[in-house]
Amino acid sequence: MIRFFYFFIVVILSESSLAQSEIVRLNIGDKSTPQNSIYLELIARFQHYNSNPTNSKDIYDRSIHSPKSVTFSRDGKKFYIQSLEGYATSVYDSESLKRIKVIHHSFGRANSTIFKNNETTVFGYAFMGGPESKNHFKGKPVESCLSHNGKYLWVSYYRRNFDKNAVSPSAIAIIDTEYDSIVRVMPTGPLPKMVASSPNNQYLAVTHWGDNTLGIIDISSNNPMDFRYTAHCIIDYQVKNDFDRVVNRDHDCSNCLRGTIFTPDNKFLLVGKMGGNGIAVISVENFEYLGTIKGIKSNVRHLIINENELYLSTNKTGYVQKTDLKLLLDSFSNSSSKKDFVYKNWTSTYLGPGVRTIAKAHHSNYLFAAINNSSEIAILDSKSLSLLGKIKADSYPVGMEVSPNDNYLIVTSQGRNSAGGNSVMVFEIKNQTP
Repeated sequence: MIRFFYFFIVVILSESSLAQSEIVRLNIGDKSTPQNSIYLELIARFQHYNSNPTNSKDIYDRSIHSPKSVTFSRDGKKFYIQSLEGYATSVYDSESLKRIKVIHHSFGRANSTIFKNNETTVFGYAFMGGPESKNHFKGKPVESCLSHNGKYLWVSYYRRNFDKNAVSPSAIAIIDTEYDSIVRVMPTGPLPKMVASSPNNQYLAVTHWGDNTLGIIDISSNNPMDFRYTAHCIIDYQVKNDFDRVVNRDHDCSNCLRGTIFTPDNKFLLVGKMGGNGIAVISVENFEYLGTIKGIKSNVRHLIINENELYLSTNKTGYVQKTDLKLLLDSFSNSSSKKDFVYKNWTSTYLGPGVRTIAKAHHSNYLFAAINNSSEIAILDSKSLSLLGKIKADSYPVGMEVSPNDNYLIVTSQGRNSAGGNSVMVFEIKNQTP
């Protein structure tokens, strides 16, 4: 037994060392294979690991530090990168592929006017320590979304920098995309990740990975100072963040709420339960938690909706799945067991452990997936989910988005255990067919 345990530990250590030594770095010009109806080519990169690149399109960029996600502006002329450890949003011109601004998420006395009435908390959340002036902090940006036809970019903060365990109220920034400046910062619950705006521009949902809840903000006004919280939605139960030790908040998160999206008819809000498994369904009419859709591969991470199809990724189990959204919601609504509803009408494709963000082309039948563990990007047929091609990616890819004109796929590689990452790759999508 002791010999087996020693062998097991040796294998784990060997695999860990091997992973560290096999960090992937692409070359500008690398292409996905096979190159048939569609392929990807790396045409540029913004990175913070090689200060002397040999290719002019391989750009050393100190603002890229643990990049989590990417969002294109509504017109596609700019894209925004959220760098967690850089406390920054980097803004790039989509045509010239040059950085045009860095928005720093650092606040002190001079920034008091962007906090309405100097608000620090919401829903009664208490601060577990920290400085006397709670709005003097640096925010760690995670995800973002647009509202008001692209006028405002919302950026969630994993935590305020003084909150080491991510148990206190965090915050979300509102950026005016015309000037690329922060016009308001609102408090949130602990550890917000996903943010999603409703299609009718009435609500914005902030998903709290930290305690199984969502904050719902009324955004019906055009003035960001009028935005206000209107509901606090609890999924199953609210977690008490009373840790008396340093904890890994990526794992100590109960339901680990992640993928979040409103349905096109504005009737439901869907939230992926990475820890609890399944998709939570919330009524937008009164923001009541109705139940959970199960029958999905476990560890749901990301959700997207396109042309009445719901697509999702499952991280640990390594799948991309899809179904007809109307059929799913009708089946759920007609079920007598909504709290534990099992739905089995899924099309599934296995890509390997670590499937993170997925992105759908806007004008063609292609779907892309970031596979974190194997450091790859997969190209799928969005109708059948058949695999069309793959390309290696800088270790370890996490976020991605397709440009509105379907010309580019931007991929962020955050890194893992201080290895890989610090990279934003610009892939050109080539030879597309309808």
